[in-house]
Amino acid sequence: MTRVAAMPHDSTLAQTRRSLHGVAELLLAGPQHAASGTIRLRPLPGGFGTVEVPDVRVEGAAVVAGARRADIDGRTPRQLAEALGIEPQDPSHLYHDSSGVGLDEVLDVDGEAAQRIAVAYAQGDAALRAFGPVTPVLWPEHFDLGVTLDEVNYGISPGDGDVPVPYMYVGPWDPPPVDDYWNQPYGAARELPGTVEEIVAFFEESRRRLAQ
Repeated sequence: MTRVAAMPHDSTLAQTRRSLHGVAELLLAGPQHAASGTIRLRPLPGGFGTVEVPDVRVEGAAVVAGARRADIDGRTPRQLAEALGIEPQDPSHLYHDSSGVGLDEVLDVDGEAAQRIAVAYAQGDAALRAFGPVTPVLWPEHFDLGVTLDEVNYGISPGDGDVPVPYMYVGPWDPPPVDDYWNQPYGAARELPGTVEEIVAFFEESRRRLAQ
């Protein structure tokens, strides 16, 4: 099986991912939790958005709230909130990890990198819905899209400090078997392939191995 190989760090993708992660926390999940009591987000065409009020979403390299739209690149979360007419909120006290982006950090978003992340979420959403009956959730804590079935986490990440490109993963709650398939301490991860069918096949193969 193909492992997630060591790859050069893509600084453009990493900077865009960090900025979008900060927007997801401060302008989507935080205000939504204050108004509706949930931090859950969801993939949307071209990006992602809230599941409850307020209706805020990221489309490509812009953030949209109602009829207002603002380009993210070169602005701070505070400036974006003012442009959109929303009150920023930091939800990081609700979980253990976060983007680390502050209200006055200047954000750096590349349109092509943002599109790459949006495609990863769209493919992951389609694969997870085909794989199981649970609605996928985009969690602002780690900025990953996932479901839990029979005490196993299945998901898609836009990349992180360990794997700098979008990838798919499987993480059983109990320690995984010790063999070459399980290439991460928490389970298995592979660089995101080109098709939804390949993602589903990875989830199914992982489930089959865990059932042995």
